[in-house]
Amino acid sequence: MRREDIGEELARLAFDFFDRYSRFELVLKEHRFLQGDQPGRAAMPDSREFARARGAEYRVTAKAAELLRAAPKRQVVAANGGLEWRHVDLRDSPNDFGKVIRLLQTIRNNLFHGGKMRAEGWDDPPRTKSLLELGSAVLDEIAQQTALDGVFIRRC
Repeated sequence: MRREDIGEELARLAFDFFDRYSRFELVLKEHRFLQGDQPGRAAMPDSREFARARGAEYRVTAKAAELLRAAPKRQVVAANGGLEWRHVDLRDSPNDFGKVIRLLQTIRNNLFHGGKMRAEGWDDPPRTKSLLELGSAVLDEIAQQTALDGVFIRRC
């Protein structure tokens, strides 16, 4: 689906989600949850370490449980060399918090990297709308539960 076919509501929801998610990643970097701290290395947020460090204080909310049930899929290379959608493997997540964060990353990656054709992507506007709304709500809840909301809500 092309941008002009998405509609204003989905475009606004996508922007709102990206805005929250980018601030979430900024907060991780500001609190030194980094994939590496060697001088000169790119400052990449480490959400897995954040999930391990803050998982004990996180409680799965109704919105987070709904996100877990919605199970956004990710696009992978199929055995025949084509592309297909599969459920995200959450078995290596350190805890429930890690699972929720992994699904938020999946929403972000799916939006940013494309592959939204067919029923599992933008061509299923009700599902896309639901995932964007859930994702934004869960990001707000994470900020509140982990006491990062003051930094998180600050506009960059």
